[in-house]
Amino acid sequence: MSTEALRWVERHRGLAAPADVLALADRLPGVAVEEMTGRWRGAELPTGSPLDGLLPAHRWWGKEVRDADTVHPLLFPDRSGRPRPIDPAPAPLGLLRRAPGLARSAPARLAFSAVRPLLTTRRPTARLRTVVHRGVPTAALVYDRLPVVDVFRRVTPDLLLGLMDMRGLPGPFAFLLERARDNS
Repeated sequence: MSTEALRWVERHRGLAAPADVLALADRLPGVAVEEMTGRWRGAELPTGSPLDGLLPAHRWWGKEVRDADTVHPLLFPDRSGRPRPIDPAPAPLGLLRRAPGLARSAPARLAFSAVRPLLTTRRPTARLRTVVHRGVPTAALVYDRLPVVDVFRRVTPDLLLGLMDMRGLPGPFAFLLERARDNS
């Protein structure tokens, strides 16, 4: 299945229908919490979600899992380009749901760049737990202070499909995580 799933991902990196992404997820195996340890480089899998384009606009790097209780769900590059964890709790989720275009705008990107150093944290801001998602037990990243859960399915051992479930969002926001090979 992983070869077929990998071909599907490569064909749909530019845009995939939400129903097709969910159908793919339903065919993929779950991920054990222990498999998540490490740094993961993130990329969107656009589906027409209102949040499409938001993370790349703000230069999202990926996620880091040290263990099940020590997770940095949002890494962004510092001025030297090294990925650093930020605290996602101040994220204006209401604005993101109501006006995602505004959140992708040049003024919003400039404002986030200015405050990003103030959001850097060493404390974990999420944890991993096993949940049953669409009938499959799998690892889920549970944010500590946001109504957000990211669930994962394995495309290959080093490539995961992520589905972000956020209260008030009409459907999941899809993304990919690829195991980082460097220790940036």
